[in-house]
Amino acid sequence: MKFYIATDHAGVDLKDYTVEMLRKKGHEVIDLGPFNKDRVDYPDFAVKVCNSVLSDADADGILICGSGIGMSMTANRFCGIRAALCHDAYTATMARAHNNANVLCFGERVIGKGVAESIVDAWIEGSFEGGRHSGRVDKIEAAGGCSTAL
Repeated sequence: MKFYIATDHAGVDLKDYTVEMLRKKGHEVIDLGPFNKDRVDYPDFAVKVCNSVLSDADADGILICGSGIGMSMTANRFCGIRAALCHDAYTATMARAHNNANVLCFGERVIGKGVAESIVDAWIEGSFEGGRHSGRVDKIEAAGGCSTAL
């Protein structure tokens, strides 16, 4: 799989760990920064990942900040992005299966490396179930003015 990943200054350590972990598992990872812990604004990096995911249909995004909240809020402003803030493997599995999420968010100050790895593994292994969930995903897009499905 291919991933675009970014963080803010509060998530650099977990981003670096996640990048390395994904690469060791054979995935392609495009690290969009930042590359140090100097203070930055998380929306700037969420925009980079979301624009990349929207222009690359074969890729997913991963966004990390202190809590994951700011990144997920910013990402969900984009039509076509369904960002899920996940705190464990179950929420990652459900975000994929029921919501067809294409951007995974979590917080370095909330979870550790082991939990992050289990979240990412569940995300990778999961897939959208479709069926009754397809109509709901269409409604998510329509609610944001992203489509005329309704």
